[in-house]
Amino acid sequence: MKFKVSSAELLKATMDVIKAIPVKPVNPILDNFLFEIKDNILEITASDTELTLLTKVAVDEVEEVGSIAIPASHLTDLLKVLPDQPISFNTISDNTFECDWSSGNSVLPYFPASDYPEFKTEGIDAHKVAFPANSLAEGISGTVYATADDEIRPAMNGIFFDIAPDSTTLVASDSHKLICYTTKDVKATESASFILHKRAANILKSLIEKSSEDVNISFNEGSALFSFGSTIMLCRLVVGKYPKYKDVIPQNNANTLKIDRTELAASIRRVSVCANKGSNHVKIQLKDGQMEITAQDLGFGISAYEKMSCDYSGAELSIGFKWNFLVEILLNMTCNDVVMKFADEKRAALIVPSEEDAGSEKICGILMPIMVA
Repeated sequence: MKFKVSSAELLKATMDVIKAIPVKPVNPILDNFLFEIKDNILEITASDTELTLLTKVAVDEVEEVGSIAIPASHLTDLLKVLPDQPISFNTISDNTFECDWSSGNSVLPYFPASDYPEFKTEGIDAHKVAFPANSLAEGISGTVYATADDEIRPAMNGIFFDIAPDSTTLVASDSHKLICYTTKDVKATESASFILHKRAANILKSLIEKSSEDVNISFNEGSALFSFGSTIMLCRLVVGKYPKYKDVIPQNNANTLKIDRTELAASIRRVSVCANKGSNHVKIQLKDGQMEITAQDLGFGISAYEKMSCDYSGAELSIGFKWNFLVEILLNMTCNDVVMKFADEKRAALIVPSEEDAGSEKICGILMPIMVA
């Protein structure tokens, strides 16, 4: 293998796919990038067998095609300290290659490409969807924090994609809170669904959040292929049945609070300083035009409260929440004002954008209350 390539372009490509390199690989070959030269294109692959990333880089002066496995950390460490310039790669023996730049040279080991696992994509095109990158990144960002770490119910450890021809909803829940992101930007010909593990979702978001093109998704029951620009991500899906999330969305919560989202989050955070560190409980008391937020830790003899003016209509209500869950939902929304709808102190609260923001805000949250004295 012998070719030249821009060091800056190669660094960018390797930093994109290195996200798939495992911290503790079960197979030592997975510590490497797979380099394959085809025509004037360098394909770079990284994988942990559960998730694979592949990207392509245009190269110059290809004198010899081929494929080798190159140590990922050694190569990226070198590229990070090189100024942008053409660099050349040349295999010089059965297990070493040279990397030459304008003022120097490095000799690194490589391993046979045949040792690298093969990744099959047969049957992954059972369902196809085109998803605008900005909407997909926004949807992942707005929901992934609500996923669980549940060994008994692995389906809760990912984002559920509920795809329909007219709209698509991304759903995440840890059983305490449930978040839905709905968009009509997705182009699908039939209804389908899959569960994307949170790790794969976070990696995908980091790769597409600055993109303005479509992400083409192909998937079957076990795997999904995400294609965007010159990069693809192949991953295993979470196998399992996702709960019927629509059944738990409250429909008739009659007690309604409208309030500035950031002011409410700030007030809760101030009061939470005196909340019990184990329970994170705060209590919200509501009556016409007024909200009082309180927290206490009897073990340390500390307490705090704060009163706020608000737009509340309904019966007087005292309800408790884990403050960190409520603040997390509020800070992951982007609207100015939120509406919280309550049935009583025992049933889930619905958190949605106010009517003024409803046209642009696609997120809604559901939060289970807790009993507080």
